[in-house]
Amino acid sequence: MTYNGKIVLITGTSRGVGNKLAEYYLKENATVIGISTSNFSLNGLYDHYKCDLSNGNEIKDTFRKISKNHSCIDIVINNAAILTSQYSLIMPVKNAEDMVKTNLLGTFFVSREAAKLMRKSEYGRIINIGSMAVSLEPKGDSIYAACKAGIGTITNIMAKELSTYKITCNTLGITAIETDMLNQLPREKIDEIIKTLPIPRYATINDIINVINFFCSEKSSYITAQTIYLGGIH
Repeated sequence: MTYNGKIVLITGTSRGVGNKLAEYYLKENATVIGISTSNFSLNGLYDHYKCDLSNGNEIKDTFRKISKNHSCIDIVINNAAILTSQYSLIMPVKNAEDMVKTNLLGTFFVSREAAKLMRKSEYGRIINIGSMAVSLEPKGDSIYAACKAGIGTITNIMAKELSTYKITCNTLGITAIETDMLNQLPREKIDEIIKTLPIPRYATINDIINVINFFCSEKSSYITAQTIYLGGIH
């Protein structure tokens, strides 16, 4: 995949997987549009927008600003997410609501607003980051896993709705990777989950990039409404 001249929008670029993805696509000569809840900058063709991804109206306003600076968007990677891992009986109401607003609705609104720009050029790739939690259903992740499962459904339906505009929509279900989010969780709990995988190791950024590049490839124009899980999960 050649990214020279491509415009790649990534959410959650200020840290974790989103930050590593932004650095990668900048090195591949793409123009990267970053969105996160904080101000942030990177060297190169990087354009950052501070936005509360739990607020649908703020997302719409952000895309109005983006459309003034960029006539199109070629690729969207919906990566931003928040996690509260807690048993259902003690899950705080606000934490549960924040996960739904950011992880599920935020992904929907970003995809929708980006698709409005993509349909003008009749080209686009939307890649949504899912999670192994959907398949493994670990204790404490009821809301988080439900949001990630919902993302898969949203992705598949949008794939049908947007196919006329030559926009593909796919999901990448990642396993645990070393990030600030992972550090919120008991490591021994994650280690036990990883041991149960067909390929029992933590994910790397290269594992993630490999699948995203596959979805983005010009040769993948016939690949849409699909979910690929890392590590052998199904």
